Amino acid sequence: MATDFFENQDRAHKNTGRLVVLFALAVCGIVAMLYGLAVVVLGYPGQDPYTGTMVGSLAWWNPELLGQVTLAALVIVGGGSLYKVAQLRGGGRTVAEHLGGRLLHVETGDVLERRLLNVVEEMAIASGTATPPVYLLDEERGINAFAAGFSPDDAVIAVTRGCLEQLSRDELQGVVAHEFSHVLNGDMRLNIRLIGVVHGILLIGIIGYFLLRSAAFSGRSRRSGDRGNSGAALLVLGLGLVVVGFLGTLLGNLIKASVSRQREFLADASAVQFTRDPNGIAGALKKIGGLAEGSRVEHPNAPEASHMFFSRGIVSGISSLFSTHPPLIERIRRLDPAFEGGLAEGGATARGDAVGAISGLVEADAVGAAIDQIGVTSPAHLRYAADLIAGLPAPVVRAAHEPYGSRALLYALLVNRDPRSQRTQLEHLAKHADPAVEDETRRLLPVVVGLEEAVRLPLVDMLIPALRQLSPPQYDVFTANVTALIAADRKIDLFEWTLQRILLQHLAPGFEKVKAPRVRYASVDRVAGQCQVVLSALARAGGRSEPQAVEAFACGADALGVSGLALLTRERCGLAPLDEALFALSALAPLEKKRLLRACAVAVSADRRVTVSEGELLRAIADSLGCPMPPLLPGQSLV
Repeated sequence: MATDFFENQDRAHKNTGRLVVLFALAVCGIVAMLYGLAVVVLGYPGQDPYTGTMVGSLAWWNPELLGQVTLAALVIVGGGSLYKVAQLRGGGRTVAEHLGGRLLHVETGDVLERRLLNVVEEMAIASGTATPPVYLLDEERGINAFAAGFSPDDAVIAVTRGCLEQLSRDELQGVVAHEFSHVLNGDMRLNIRLIGVVHGILLIGIIGYFLLRSAAFSGRSRRSGDRGNSGAALLVLGLGLVVVGFLGTLLGNLIKASVSRQREFLADASAVQFTRDPNGIAGALKKIGGLAEGSRVEHPNAPEASHMFFSRGIVSGISSLFSTHPPLIERIRRLDPAFEGGLAEGGATARGDAVGAISGLVEADAVGAAIDQIGVTSPAHLRYAADLIAGLPAPVVRAAHEPYGSRALLYALLVNRDPRSQRTQLEHLAKHADPAVEDETRRLLPVVVGLEEAVRLPLVDMLIPALRQLSPPQYDVFTANVTALIAADRKIDLFEWTLQRILLQHLAPGFEKVKAPRVRYASVDRVAGQCQVVLSALARAGGRSEPQAVEAFACGADALGVSGLALLTRERCGLAPLDEALFALSALAPLEKKRLLRACAVAVSADRRVTVSEGELLRAIADSLGCPMPPLLPGQSLV
């Protein structure tokens, strides 16, 4: 089953709308139950101890009471949901730590941890995304994993200790590919919202539990029967809220199950597309079935995140109707039609292939169109990523994985080859950069000068995790220095703009308040002017002559299918107008982004040749639209 990044993004947006509808229906059901409970409690017959008259009669239909109950339900459920989502506003890191995760550092001496970091880094470079932080759930012996975050820019990958110890490299790669598909397909934000929805509903039951305890305490403390009726009413109210909370939680679990199950099949299919090896992920699922611990996650916070796991993390006696994952056997049979029910035991191959190069990859017959590969990597890209990492000089690899070295490496990438500009840049670093970082920049500069142009952006993707470890003051100094280095020669070339765009796109959410773009434009026709800027910038990239630029723009505009567009002058499609245009275009609907990027690919490849700088510009544009584009491989066709 082939998957498409843009269709999956569109489906994720629709699922968000579906979640809102299901949530509204659940709240309506809860309001109905609470209203019935309120009628019972407030209509509870009893004798007023002071007047001796009977009180508590209430008609079954009371609009005023219904309004009060509705308001109370919205405050409790809505407030609880918003509170939980706000509690997790730190993104993937917060979720991972909430579940007992430990951040893995690249200098780890553990062979299995090193293997996991290699697999994640290769997958990130192959898919054109920044390498996410990796967390290990040390105490969990079951085989499981999850991806968490509000967007790819704050995503993390987390795996259990059992996953690390029981799986071979190919199986681990299949699991990581499955989680990357959740990162790329827009599932993570929905997952965090699901946590908030269920927590809000759960609050009703928690309130009922406290009321029951209060009723029990007041019953023990009474010396006479003068308040017997109020105590009974409190007992009925508490018990009723517990029941409503239980039923509401079942509704919440039904919502989680209905939203999550199909996405797991899609993620399995994406993992096979990424690796072209169904045996990897199928082998992991078979080992889950054959392992005593299965995929259980024992952490007390696991139930609220059950829908995020690679496989079912919570085992309960409740019907499979409420399971957030499809049956294990069904998932295996979709990946391995010849499967007859034999489940593997874990551990036999976990340590034998710890850090070696990627093995078992099937050679692709042909590399597909670049835009179709957005969000869907390939064995060729995985092999390219592994070869790229293996071919980098050792000082560059070491520097890329720690905060001091990563800053120095980035500065070295920006240092101009012109001696005068270079002197100005290094003088600036001597005054404003950390002395150790400045020394490391000078040491790395000769090595960086010798790097091929094609490795520059993948190298930036490798730097992101280390740069995310900067403190806020260090981040402020770092970004100021990046801006100063770019401005030193009083002009910004395409690589400098591309690097700054991609770098800040992935770093800013960790240090600044950045609102995720929302879909505002259902068609490119509504943002035709901004599309005109982007196509003009691409048509004029690479030093094309005026006739060539006119032809490239015409090809792109024709592919876009919007009439009335004309090639802009260099000034009107410069880097500042391009920034403004991309900001607006980030609010396009997913399938319309695909339409625009196809037109961009047509424009940039109109002369049948794509330079490194043109390819980098196209990747930066795609990245700015929230569409991570894998590196362009030698000989690859764009369209």
